[in-house]
Amino acid sequence: MEKLIGREREIAALEGCMISHRSEFVVVAGRRRVGKTFLVNSVLNDRITLSYVGSHKSPKSRQLQRFAQSLQRSGLTDVMPLLRSWYDAFDLLERLLPKYNKDHKKVLFFDEMPWIDTPGSEFVAALEDFWNGWASLRNDIVLVACGSATSWLVDQLIENQGGLHNRITSRIILQPFNLNECKQYVEQKNGVWDEYQITQMYMYIGGVPFYWSLIDFSKGVAENVDELFFSPSGKLKGEFDELYQVLFKDADSYISIVRLLANRREGYTRQEIAEAIDSNGGTLTKRLTNLERCSFIMAQKPIGNKRKGIIYRLCDFYTLFYLRFIETAPDNVSHYWITQMTTPSVNSWQGLTFELIGLTHVDQIRQALGVIGMSAMYSSWRSTKDAETGRSTQIDLIIKRADHITHLCEFKFSSEQYDITSEYANKLRERMSIYRSQTHTRDTLLTTFITTFGINRGKNSSIVQGDIKLSQLFMPLLF
Repeated sequence: MEKLIGREREIAALEGCMISHRSEFVVVAGRRRVGKTFLVNSVLNDRITLSYVGSHKSPKSRQLQRFAQSLQRSGLTDVMPLLRSWYDAFDLLERLLPKYNKDHKKVLFFDEMPWIDTPGSEFVAALEDFWNGWASLRNDIVLVACGSATSWLVDQLIENQGGLHNRITSRIILQPFNLNECKQYVEQKNGVWDEYQITQMYMYIGGVPFYWSLIDFSKGVAENVDELFFSPSGKLKGEFDELYQVLFKDADSYISIVRLLANRREGYTRQEIAEAIDSNGGTLTKRLTNLERCSFIMAQKPIGNKRKGIIYRLCDFYTLFYLRFIETAPDNVSHYWITQMTTPSVNSWQGLTFELIGLTHVDQIRQALGVIGMSAMYSSWRSTKDAETGRSTQIDLIIKRADHITHLCEFKFSSEQYDITSEYANKLRERMSIYRSQTHTRDTLLTTFITTFGINRGKNSSIVQGDIKLSQLFMPLLF
């Protein structure tokens, strides 16, 4: 089995459950393909007493049959039992587990648990009886509930208002790899990609470990992208539909939201989303919440404007790349991405996507600024429209520090040092003036650039007070 990359906190949480003096109910959640099953199997490994994986869209009878097979395969029983309900299944577990003598806790690993809870199955009710009436009264059980449908795990387990209310003892929300962890993965695979190449691939697939496992590091970025996304047998060509259909029952309604958010990188307010897709009320709130729980969108509260609400932005790199390029690509074109990679439209897209990389690496930016231990608020910002021109301006990222210093951040992705022209310098001054005027801030404002290879120290570079390079986004966090 491959070595785990990162995940130190998650490993410590699972190991802590194994040595505690009580039974533990653990929820492991995270978007599809992020490595939840790999984490649990890697850490707990041969200490897992029973492992069962829910079957997608299978009826209760088939789920119970497969569970019975898992009982036999695990050695808990010599014969495969006939189970008519989940109450029968958990009652049998209560009789079998005390006979299983090991020098460690008994680990019950339910993978893809949301798929087990089919209509009319009474699975959650039976699980509640098992935990409250038996497992929680002991000190030798670790029940691990895992699944990609984070919304189900939150609603049915973490925020359960019935018999499982406050019963979860440990919550692990697994996030995609950051740039540093992707670099570690490349090195583990003996790849020779540099940080620039890793960043380019991150723009297409983000930090999803399964996607990185499909890469051939002996080839270049463009060649891998062609093989994964644009060849007839591309392993990620059809990932988009499966990704949302597996996670959400009403997948089309969720896809309509992400399609909308893909149109405007600076995001939409809830009201703008409601008007655009003709949806409102509790249903829209639930869908936005579920997308955020699954790490497809991020919600940001604007700084300096109390009248405007939260801004929702699409932050799933694969979804953004799919909607912009894969979906619209012509069929049967050889080496499509190799011919497209240096076009103006792709260059522009990479510049916008580099901004998103920065927004998902804010802690690394704060560390580079030397303020990681200081309280700070961060968000993007856009001004109100000018009454005369009808124009508005936007700042990619604002970091408002507790010591009354605010960084106005700009992201620039290029293959060499970035050159600040006189025209652009004047634009930066104008943005700073508009920000100060509309927010009425008294903070000291510092223009901070996050670039690939730094800024060219020319006559206009003095407008920049902070210069963070791509290499600093790859640095491991020191806290």
